[in-house]
This record gives sequence, structure tokens and C-alpha cells, in this order.
Amino acid sequence: MNVTAGQNIVADVNMTSNQTMEVADFTLPWWQQFIFYVIFVAMFVVAAGGNLIVIWIVLAHKRMRTVTNYFLVNLAVADVLISLLNTPFNFLFNLYQDWWFDRGYCKFSFFIAPCAISASVLTFMAIAIDRYIAIIHPLRPRLTGRIVLSIIVVIWVFSVVLAMPNLIVAKTYAFPNGRSICYLHWPDMQDTLDSKQDLIYSTVLMVLNYFLPMVTLACTYVRISWELWISKTIGEAVPMQAERIRSKRKVVKMMVAVVVIFGLCWLPYHAYFIVIQVDQSIRHFRYTQQVYLLIYWLAMSNSMYNPIIYCLMNARFRQGFLQVFRFCPCPPCRKLQRMACHDRGFYSARMSMTQEKADRNGSLMHTTMESIDDTNSTPTASMYRMHPIHVTKPRDRDSCDD
Repeated sequence: MNVTAGQNIVADVNMTSNQTMEVADFTLPWWQQFIFYVIFVAMFVVAAGGNLIVIWIVLAHKRMRTVTNYFLVNLAVADVLISLLNTPFNFLFNLYQDWWFDRGYCKFSFFIAPCAISASVLTFMAIAIDRYIAIIHPLRPRLTGRIVLSIIVVIWVFSVVLAMPNLIVAKTYAFPNGRSICYLHWPDMQDTLDSKQDLIYSTVLMVLNYFLPMVTLACTYVRISWELWISKTIGEAVPMQAERIRSKRKVVKMMVAVVVIFGLCWLPYHAYFIVIQVDQSIRHFRYTQQVYLLIYWLAMSNSMYNPIIYCLMNARFRQGFLQVFRFCPCPPCRKLQRMACHDRGFYSARMSMTQEKADRNGSLMHTTMESIDDTNSTPTASMYRMHPIHVTKPRDRDSCDD
């Protein structure tokens, strides 16, 4: 799972008898290069921009600072790091088979990829555990801000340690014709550039960062789904309880969508790694470079889907994105504006009805409802928080008419 081109991916690198490297020439037609530039640049912009907006929405709005959202910020930070500091440089290397940067950035590029991916996967697991405790064991104490921060620190420490071997063994090699490659030079590497240490380390990364987490997340969310959709509560159901269940279902649906997208995006990459370990000759096929670039794009594109999922499945995130793109005239943004206008109108009406029923200080209603999970995604559930609606400025009359 070393997400950098090198001896394990497409470069046809061989050692000659005098211990000098030779590399095959990989030059794609200009029109193929143009297509890859378009799809990769679009992915860079959406991934980096979308995740930066997610970070801003949570940190700039007090009501968004919940346990789950803090984990989503950590996930967004990992996606931004890999989108800005790893993917563009590896894309150029994979496209031209020439490392244009220095040895230090070669080491950093090999390091930051597994580090950020590991942080993302561990964050998925932390969110799943938090959801499991909140839904399966609702009477247990919830995670506090200090505990959440400690968990995030542990996640990054573990990720750094896991990625450290790449930082140590990565190096560059310059060819007589001026081209260079960035690759992992393990101590047991021989003339053929094959390494058992590299195979073991890549397998460990693949198991820890994909297969084991996916199995764990699948089991966790199956148990949560059983509790929310199949299991019946004892006693008579009340509206507040039903609203609470609907709120939790929406959060679980959103997180399941995020995890499923992650699994689908990375599955071809891991399948490719397994296949080339079985048949090394695949590296020398005519269209291996194009196939790998598409597989690599799919894996890296996982970083851009999460903000889209949050926007489509969470009303508060949707309003945050609308605030950023409120002047955008394109059809997707106009559709987003109509959705957000409906959310605000529905939310405001329900808030007014609820506040009229509360006493002057809102003490009884506020005390009862404050313990309800605040990671909901529907305005109707969030009304129980008894917070006033924040209005920055009057809306234009035609902003909700389309």
C-alpha cells in the first residue's frame, strides 16, 4: 500500500551487470496526458477545497462542534494532506516516470501517503466506536472534548510510526540520461530490485489500513443498523424517541456511505498490488501505465467524495456549503440553495412551535433534550436544542424561488 510509483508499480527498472539501473521509456500520447491532467486537476480542486470548507464549517460554527464532527475534521485534515502534499507529485511521477523533485521530498512523499491513509482509517474506526457506544449503550458517558483530542493525537502518533519505514528507506536514483526515480531501497534489495522486506511491509499496510478496518467497520455498523432498524424498543414509542432514532439513522447512513465509498475506491488498488505479486510480468504490459493511473486516480479520489456526501446528507453541512457558494450561478449550486432554503424554512417553523411550548427559561425542555445526541443531520431533531437561529443578513427574495 505504498502510494508512490517505484519498483512496485509501473516503472520497468532493471539492474545491469555493472550495477547501474536502466529504465524503460514511458511516454503517453499527448491526448492521454491531457485527459489525465483534466481528471487529476479536477480531483485536486474538489478534494482540497471541499475538505477545507468542511474544516471551516465545523471550527467556525459553535453548534457544529460535536464529537462526530471533530472526527470528521480530523478526516478532512488527512484528506487535505494527501491531496496537496502527495497526490500531485506522484501523479507527475506516474505520468512521466521521472522524479522532478529532490530526495527530501521523495522521502516525505513516501511517508505522508500511508500516514494520512492510516489516520483516515483509524478515524473511521473512532467514529464507528463512538456511534456504537451512543446507540448500543446510550447510558454510558459520552466522549468529552479532551478525550476526543487525546484519541486524535494517538491516531496521528500511530500513523506516523506506521509510515516511518518509508521515510527511512526512500531514496532517488538519477540515470545518465537525466531522468530520476523515487523508490524504496530496502536493505535486502538485490540486483532484481525485489525485496521480501518491502513485500512484508506493504502487506502489513494493506491489512492494517484496509482489510482489518473494513471487516471491523462492517461488523460494527451491522450491529448498529440492527439496533436502529430492526430491534424494537420496549414500551410505547413517543414522538421525541422516534425523532431521536431518525436523527441517529441519518448519521449512521452518512457514515456508512463514507466507509463504503472508501472501500470501493481502494479495492482496485489493493487488488492490483495482489495481482502483480502473483504475476510480475503484468508490469511490462503495454497499457499497464494507463491502467495504473486510472486505479491510482480512483484511490486518491476518495478524498473528494466525503465533502460531497456531507453536503448531500447533512442539512447543517449543506447550509455551510451554501454560505460559501451563495454567489455561484451554476445549476448544482442553485439546487443546493433550494435544498438549504427548504431546510431553513422547515427548521425555523418547528423551532418557533417548540419555543412557544417551553417555559420562560426553557429549563424543563432544555434539560430533557440537552442529553439527546447532537450529531443529527435533520433540522427537526436539532430543534430540541433550544438554540436561537443565527441570521447573518436578510436573504434575497429570489434566493429560494428557483
